Amino acid sequence: VQLQASGGGSVKAGESLRLSCTASSTFRFEGMGWFRQAPGKEREFVAAFSWNGANTYYGDSVKGRFTISRDNTKRNMGYLQMDNLKPDDTASYFCAAPRNPYYDGAYYSDPINYSFWGRGTQVTVSS
Repeated sequence: VQLQASGGGSVKAGESLRLSCTASSTFRFEGMGWFRQAPGKEREFVAAFSWNGANTYYGDSVKGRFTISRDNTKRNMGYLQMDNLKPDDTASYFCAAPRNPYYDGAYYSDPINYSFWGRGTQVTVSS
């Protein structure tokens, strides 16, 4: 399974970006997670949804600003809407598919619980 994140770019604080994650055409996202990693920092959990696409989870630093969603028509795609971006959001963003999409909660915040990862897309937010 190949995943590809796209939609990154350079924006100013307060602006928005929408990231997309596209999987191989035969793959269907039952769950999805987004992580980010800035230079010199550990990979950080951003957001995830579980098997039904309706149960969503967010890292504390993005709650209320980011929204994860699944494309229920194109089941091999998912999105991360990022609003009110801040300079601290600057990082490379990765999408991933969980090993077991039927868990809930904290399961999704640990990178070890994901089996497929896409290449990152860079997001740079200037003040």
